[in-house]
Amino acid sequence: MNMNKKKAWIYLLPAVLFLALFLVYPLIDVFVYSVEEGYNFASQTYFGTGLYNFSYVLHDPFFLQAVKNTFILVIITVPLSTGLALLISAGLSSVRPLRDLFQTVYFLPYVTNTLAVGLVFMILFQKTEYTDGLVNLMLSWFGAGPVDFIDGPYWAKMFVLCFYTIWIVMPFKILVLTSALASVNQDYYRAARVDGTPRFRVFTKITLPMISPMIFYLVITGFIGAFKAYSDAVALFGTDLNAAGMNTIVGYVYDMLYGDSGGYPSYASAAAVILFAIVLTITCINLLVSRKKIEY
Repeated sequence: MNMNKKKAWIYLLPAVLFLALFLVYPLIDVFVYSVEEGYNFASQTYFGTGLYNFSYVLHDPFFLQAVKNTFILVIITVPLSTGLALLISAGLSSVRPLRDLFQTVYFLPYVTNTLAVGLVFMILFQKTEYTDGLVNLMLSWFGAGPVDFIDGPYWAKMFVLCFYTIWIVMPFKILVLTSALASVNQDYYRAARVDGTPRFRVFTKITLPMISPMIFYLVITGFIGAFKAYSDAVALFGTDLNAAGMNTIVGYVYDMLYGDSGGYPSYASAAAVILFAIVLTITCINLLVSRKKIEY
């Protein structure tokens, strides 16, 4: 090993140690906990190893409900938020004089505290004995009856959660896509105008292919972020998400560790490993698709 390689490893050593201590070791520890049966947190003992923890978690109705909620959230929010962000970004790019101002306005929800935004949404949607909420007031204009979006039917609560999640994640996507649109070489657009190409065809044949890597990046991070959702649900429905029927996989892991049913790190680890497998599988599928569809 020459001197340059030694220097390179010395420079990388702090980062490698940091990753090993705070990423690799906890990941290995979670896998170990997930196969330790009957683990006692107080005495740090267990009576065997196997796959019982996974069997328990996969048959737990609270976990199955959390998986259902998480998948619905992912399937609805990721495509909608990405599509809406793309449309808004395209609109912002066409309004050059006020583009910076609009970017700032759209980015404000992203830098606002999540719980604060959740409280605002509760005020808008929650039905109380004193008021039906602003949203129900607007529905009454069209002759629709009041709906309890926070403590009411499942579909109403899921609608609010999806709406809230889209509201939270869209500002970042708008900022990224606006920057991507600004980086497209204008020569392509000039050539298209000379040829008299329709705007829709320009958008589908020039704009989308040129920014496809950034769209793919947002889809991947969107999937991962949606699968990790927890604070969004807490902001809207409180900490007892199992009672509200709105728990997520990450919320289930937290409850198994620290909630009312807490003290079961083995079950929490098994649920975390299942979540890891789901996210890894979907990410790999997206990577395989990107090789054929994404233009770099």
